[in-house]
Amino acid sequence: MIPNRDPWLWIDDVVEMTDSTISAQKFLAPELPIFKGHYPDFPLLPGVVLCEACLEASAILIANLGVSIDGRIPVATGMNNVRFRKMVRPGDRLDIEVKLSDRVQDAFFLRGTVRVDGRVCASLDFVTTAVPSPVSEE
Repeated sequence: MIPNRDPWLWIDDVVEMTDSTISAQKFLAPELPIFKGHYPDFPLLPGVVLCEACLEASAILIANLGVSIDGRIPVATGMNNVRFRKMVRPGDRLDIEVKLSDRVQDAFFLRGTVRVDGRVCASLDFVTTAVPSPVSEE
C-alpha cells in the first residue's frame, strides 16, 4: 500500500484502522543498521524516523480510503508542532497513531503520535499529498 521497502520501512503491523485513524506498530530490533551509526555508544532512533513512521501510517490510511493516486507517490508537504518528548532506543516497540483531521482535494491534514510503553515520544501535525512518480525508462 506504500512505496517504501526495507531498509526504510517503519511499519510492521496495522493494529486497527477506521475511516479517519490508523494504529500501527514497529519493533526496533537492536541489530538495525541505523543504531550502529546514531550513536554507537548510546544508540538512539533519530526523531526524523519517528516522523517517517507517522507518514508511512498516513499513506496506508489514505490508500484504505480508496483514494486513487495512480502514477503518483505520497509525500509530506508540511510539518508543524513537531515535538520529541522521550528517547527511543533499540528493543523498543513504536505504537503509532495517525488521525485524519481534514482533506482539501488531494491534500490530507493529519496528526501523528508515537508512543513507547504508553509514553509519548513524538507528536506532529502534518500534510501529505501525492506527486507524479518518475517513470523508469528501462
